[in-house]
Amino acid sequence: MQKLLAQIVKFGIVGVIAFAIDFGVLVFLTEVFGLNPVVSATISFIVSVIFNYLASMRYVFSHREGMSRQREFVIFVVLSAVGLGINDALMWLGTEVVTLDYRLVKLVATAVVMVWNFVTRKIFLEGDESK
Repeated sequence: MQKLLAQIVKFGIVGVIAFAIDFGVLVFLTEVFGLNPVVSATISFIVSVIFNYLASMRYVFSHREGMSRQREFVIFVVLSAVGLGINDALMWLGTEVVTLDYRLVKLVATAVVMVWNFVTRKIFLEGDESK
């Protein structure tokens, strides 16, 4: 249980940095370039996923024995693509349908996707630490 708690803390630290990247790029693209918030959110999400992959697989999750790095990356990308779909659906719903401020919607979307990311990465990418 202590290992899981430590892992959640590491995931949180990586997540906070990834969120800062994601949120910063979102606001920058929306405010400076006038992009639609859903488009900005898509671009910012992709940028943050690159950082998140590198940091998560180095500091948070252990490598699954017998899984190639290429397969690990493909699984990470697929899980992230689903997360992007969740993110964009929530951004569209919140900004276009409910007409909330895009920054507030991004906070909610981030919380939802964060849970998705941790659970699915733990299931599909992490090695068995009991060995």
